[in-house]
Amino acid sequence: MPTKYIDEYEIEFSAAPLEGCALWGAYVAVFAPSTTPMHRIKIRPKRRVAVTQRFVDAASACAAAEAEAANIVASIKAGPTGRT
Repeated sequence: MPTKYIDEYEIEFSAAPLEGCALWGAYVAVFAPSTTPMHRIKIRPKRRVAVTQRFVDAASACAAAEAEAANIVASIKAGPTGRT
């Protein structure tokens, strides 16, 4: 599973073939840093980026998941009030 860092957040993004068709789904999980090196704090569990979006190949799905990860981190940083 590809991993990327956005600021201090660890992002895992992936693609998986969808059941019953030749298309792909995009998935993303977000983790925060921890004081323990062998432990990650799960901020957003792995889930499909958009249930209605389907992609023709794994690369397109991974690109969409990576883009959505940036949106997720931005919303986390904005906090519950929506301000940064």
